[in-house]
Amino acid sequence: MTRQLTIIAALAATLVAGTAHAQYPIMDRVASKVIEKYQTSTCQQLWQEKAQKQGQPKPEMEQRVIQMLQQDPQMRQAFFDKVAAPIVNKMFECGMIP
Repeated sequence: MTRQLTIIAALAATLVAGTAHAQYPIMDRVASKVIEKYQTSTCQQLWQEKAQKQGQPKPEMEQRVIQMLQQDPQMRQAFFDKVAAPIVNKMFECGMIP
């Protein structure tokens, strides 16, 4: 019985999370691209990109995405929920965070 309740709770949480992401298809695509970038890049590539981008203005598309996330707290939360774990894991593996 307890196992069934656990499974039902997990399914319900998945459905709720899936609904939140389906609400923002553009954000979902951007998040998928961000995740893919971190999963396919080597640590050396990430370090080089970080060094090259310092002091440089962000591309227009990136600025628009950031503005959308700033204006919509629910979208921002859905974005962070999706990208946080893959990005933090890669940054940890690469020594970018302690």
